[in-house]
Amino acid sequence: MAFELPKLNYDYAALEPHIDARTMEIHHTKHHGAYTSNLNTALQGTAWEGKTIEEIMAGISGLPVAVRNNGGGYYNHNLYWEILAPGGSKEPKGALLDALNDSFGSVAGFKEAFVKAALTRFGSGWAWLLQNDNKLVVSSTPNQDNPLMDVAEVKGTPILGIDVWEHAYYLNYQNRRPDYVEAFWNLINWDEVTRRFKG
Repeated sequence: MAFELPKLNYDYAALEPHIDARTMEIHHTKHHGAYTSNLNTALQGTAWEGKTIEEIMAGISGLPVAVRNNGGGYYNHNLYWEILAPGGSKEPKGALLDALNDSFGSVAGFKEAFVKAALTRFGSGWAWLLQNDNKLVVSSTPNQDNPLMDVAEVKGTPILGIDVWEHAYYLNYQNRRPDYVEAFWNLINWDEVTRRFKG
């Protein structure tokens, strides 16, 4: 079955003023829409057609670059939309909070590491909070790569990610990536991040 562009759980204006409606509409319909369509085209007629996106990511080193780029774009954006929410949910708690404290010393220590990963990613890419066994780790990847890929430098299961491609923020923030990353903290759906965390 072909991959489909997911519907959002909120409208395009719901994340304002942090992410503007026009950016959301273009990002979802044009960028994520194109990754979805191009991924389906790249997989058509191959043995990988019908596999889950996670299976595809795990075997990415043996697949064409079109699958790597568009499959990564498809997976990454699915996660990104789901871990955002209007107003967010203010702070991590429970087992996730304990794991953040164990791994980074504090929530502030995690935020510092995550912001650094987002701001030092040269060019286009992503910053991640990922789970590697029982440990939480921050990493970043270029382009549309992610930690599920067998080519990733730091492997694991992403539970939080920020898109630092310019198309994610340029209409509102231009070249001010730090302002976009700071605004991102107002939108994190910690309930969803907690759901993804296997404590």
